[in-house]
Amino acid sequence: MSKFTAGVKRFYSFPMFGKKGGDRPVLFWAWNFFFITAGAVGAGIVSLALAYGNYPFGVFKGYFKVPMIAVLNVLPVIAATYVLYFLTGRAWISHFLVSGLVIASSIGDYFKLRFRDDPFIAADISSISTGLKVSGGYEVTIGGRVLLSIVFLVLSTLFLAFFVRGRIRFRFRLIGLVPALLLSWGAATLCLDKGIFEKYENFDYENANRWSDTQKQISRGFVWPFIHSIPDAIPQKPAGYSDAAAEEILARYEPEDIPEDRRVNVIAIQLEAYNDFERLGVGGISESVYDGYRKLKEESYSGSLVTNIFAGGTIDTERCFVTGYANLDNFRSPVGSYVRYLKGEGYFTEGAHASYDWFYNRKNINGYIGFDEYWFAENRYVEMTGKEICLDDVMIPDILALYGERDKSVPYFNFSVTYQGHGPYADDNLFAWGDGFWASEGATEATRVILNNYFGSISDTTERLTGFVDELRADPDPVVLVLYGDHNPWLGNGNSVYTELGIDLNVSEMTGFLNYFSTPYLIWANDAAKDALGVDVRGEGPTVSPCYLMNVVFDVCGLGKGDAYMQFMSEAMKKIPVVNTTGFYVENGELTTEPSEDAAGVIREMRIVEYYRKHHPDK
Repeated sequence: MSKFTAGVKRFYSFPMFGKKGGDRPVLFWAWNFFFITAGAVGAGIVSLALAYGNYPFGVFKGYFKVPMIAVLNVLPVIAATYVLYFLTGRAWISHFLVSGLVIASSIGDYFKLRFRDDPFIAADISSISTGLKVSGGYEVTIGGRVLLSIVFLVLSTLFLAFFVRGRIRFRFRLIGLVPALLLSWGAATLCLDKGIFEKYENFDYENANRWSDTQKQISRGFVWPFIHSIPDAIPQKPAGYSDAAAEEILARYEPEDIPEDRRVNVIAIQLEAYNDFERLGVGGISESVYDGYRKLKEESYSGSLVTNIFAGGTIDTERCFVTGYANLDNFRSPVGSYVRYLKGEGYFTEGAHASYDWFYNRKNINGYIGFDEYWFAENRYVEMTGKEICLDDVMIPDILALYGERDKSVPYFNFSVTYQGHGPYADDNLFAWGDGFWASEGATEATRVILNNYFGSISDTTERLTGFVDELRADPDPVVLVLYGDHNPWLGNGNSVYTELGIDLNVSEMTGFLNYFSTPYLIWANDAAKDALGVDVRGEGPTVSPCYLMNVVFDVCGLGKGDAYMQFMSEAMKKIPVVNTTGFYVENGELTTEPSEDAAGVIREMRIVEYYRKHHPDK
């Protein structure tokens, strides 16, 4: 026996409890607890070292500048390790399983951040197999941090296996399991608390961006945000849901392809905060603001879109339109959508957004929705303008350029989202468009400046759209254009401008509800498209939710009935044309929070087929 081994044996020989306590030495417990805790803390720190991906090292340092972030990333590892320790009685087993899982998940998060600038959250677990298939297209290199994390796990496990030994008697394991479970419950409670999650963050580093969903996650490490994301990852099946129930509903309809001679090109543009304030009774607006829009409306099919949002939340209207869902979800894997349906009909699908690819995680989610190609500041507009965000003088002509560069042998669908009208609008200085777009005696100076800035932006957008339509008008290829506003604009803190203008925003009554939530939509077709479709695309359209807008496009253009889901939604639109996530509906022209039994049945079925389509993208 070596001197070292003999020393360890003597070290373990000091009695703590005596015979009735099980002859357990006091230093045995101290030694075990110290190194078990140290191993768990080490794993938590290793996770933090991986959590910032390719972002600046300042992110890692920031975790310790806000101690609560470090605590909430380490505490769950300690708690889980002790639960497993008292269940197994073996320090190295509990450490290897818990810390191994934490480090393996952190490595997965590290590579996901590197490859897709998208953190690994609980919802991703259901799509791991898909991610592994896709990962074959990336070059995986084991960097220093990943290598060191693996080395840490191996060495710490070996240390615990050789130097933190001794099987604990069953009764002591039961006694110890109680505080370990209480510690786990406390750690989980803290990690899941929304108030705590909002309170503690780490944006004290170079180029920090608190508007990025990715950086919101990494600002808090990995373990804590991952645990916090678990409730959102648990699918909430609607009442009465089963795959069989959804399939039975959809089986009522026979999917219908778009006739080949009607597969016209479609361009849809979501216009940031675009609304017609003259229809709200606002006077003093310069003719230049809406003159082009009025002329275009005369030769279009137009109506009102009742969105779910006000002054923000662009992505809700956007995704309701391209998916056909009345209720959105946290998309973390491929989903059924109208984009995917058009691809199946032979369309090439692409689009553009004038801002960053991380904004609302469009870079990844647009792929899940089914787009073949999508363009952002990072992969297109910075090179074109030298600026990270382009305005409509660049964006709208570039949509036309993308259309011109298409493969003309296949039909084309473009869905693009502008940024120019994004608020807030300054109340103390005029933007580049200048003055003269709105004037009203008696208005406060702040209101005058805000509205001139807003209407100046709208005037410029309208001018760009007029030129855009003129180009499409002369195009010999058939093309349909869909234009709509995503939501009403921000106009002063506390809606001060709306109040000063006397615009009713009481959403409990129809007038205020529509004033608050509705924006215009237009569907226009060039002569070549009218000839191909055999219809004159103009007239007054229905007032609908964004989830129905694609149905309106197909109906007015005569593109066919669509797939089974679209046919279901077309029938639903006739009975309940406005389904608002606030709990309001429009049925038979009346605003209600209590739809009829028939309409309520349609809404229940809508929830069922939505859920089914989200989780069965290929059906």
